[in-house]
Amino acid sequence: MTVAHLVEIAFKGNRKEFFLWEADELPPLRAPMIVDADRGEDLGTVHAAGELAERRSARVPHGLFGAPPSRAAKRLATTEDVRRLGDVRAQDDDARRRAMERVKANALVMKVTDAEWQWDRKKLTFYFTAEKRVDFRTLVRELASMFRTRIELKQIGVRDEARRLDGVGRCGRQYCSASWLPELRPVNLGVAKDQRLSLNPSQISGACGRLMCCLRYEHEFYVQSRKKYPKEGKPVRTARGEEKVLANDIFRERVTLRGVDGEIRTIPLAALREEMLVAGDPLVQTLASAALAASTSPAGALPVLDEDGTDDDETIETEHSPGPVAGAAVAVDPALDVTMEWPAPRAEQEEARRPQRRRGRRGGRRNRAGGANGTRTPRDEGAGPTGAP
Repeated sequence: MTVAHLVEIAFKGNRKEFFLWEADELPPLRAPMIVDADRGEDLGTVHAAGELAERRSARVPHGLFGAPPSRAAKRLATTEDVRRLGDVRAQDDDARRRAMERVKANALVMKVTDAEWQWDRKKLTFYFTAEKRVDFRTLVRELASMFRTRIELKQIGVRDEARRLDGVGRCGRQYCSASWLPELRPVNLGVAKDQRLSLNPSQISGACGRLMCCLRYEHEFYVQSRKKYPKEGKPVRTARGEEKVLANDIFRERVTLRGVDGEIRTIPLAALREEMLVAGDPLVQTLASAALAASTSPAGALPVLDEDGTDDDETIETEHSPGPVAGAAVAVDPALDVTMEWPAPRAEQEEARRPQRRRGRRGGRRNRAGGANGTRTPRDEGAGPTGAP
């Protein structure tokens, strides 16, 4: 009896999908494979198979999350199939340039990021970025008549654009979004504030123009470490009386204080707790509990982020493209073999969630004195607040 396995196939631009492989033996990693695609076949490489693919399917954004795969992997690709894929990929850039010419001719405010031919050339997908929704019905008609194949337009965010195009960051390594980061979570300005980083956008932004994804890697360490210290600017009672906290050095575990007389001193955190305990400051109990919780947490644990990827600070940067199903609007033109897909605008999503409020006349006369029977009051006649003209 043949045993079916789950395999994850990688395509151009770090695009990955899960397929069903009906064979006893698992395919080798990075092996080229022919899979079912939209009205045809496509060619990709094996990224994960078997148990590894099952685990990844339960946690990556493009995973199945327990649902059975809808498409199957057909067979391992031959040398001739791989050569044919190379010829097809050589035509992607030419298709993108021709599409950009039509975009400029139609005066559309959009940027065609990438083009991807399907292996059997039965579909051509264009990825583009735009700040607003674009009416490209004329454009898709021209592209369909130009390439004589099925055209698909997908709007992506700037983070997804950086993941598709790939590159090297300022750290000298490959983009995290293109190499290993499973999900592009939003990063807000509060993460940089907690780490006392410069708020200059040019210093904390990545190649995509948004805040760098790596700002989140050590954020949990800073948050947990600062709980052991009194907040900066807060007055505390010590052996010298009331002093104000000026700065906290979480790496050297030192606290800088300023007394009422203006004298500034820097003491270890342990010494500050002892002085606060002797002086009877109630805040010392909270600091001791935070220090105990931090010492019992596993060392080197990965940051635990919120489910929505945000914290209590005001979210400044929340650019994240939704998946192809959730939060996306899809329109299919019946007259053309064209699929148009774009993320739903954030304003429309908020409007749909906002409860409807019934609006009525403001300041009806029935609630005014003397106006229940339709008579006019002195205020209606233009009188002042006291009834005097």
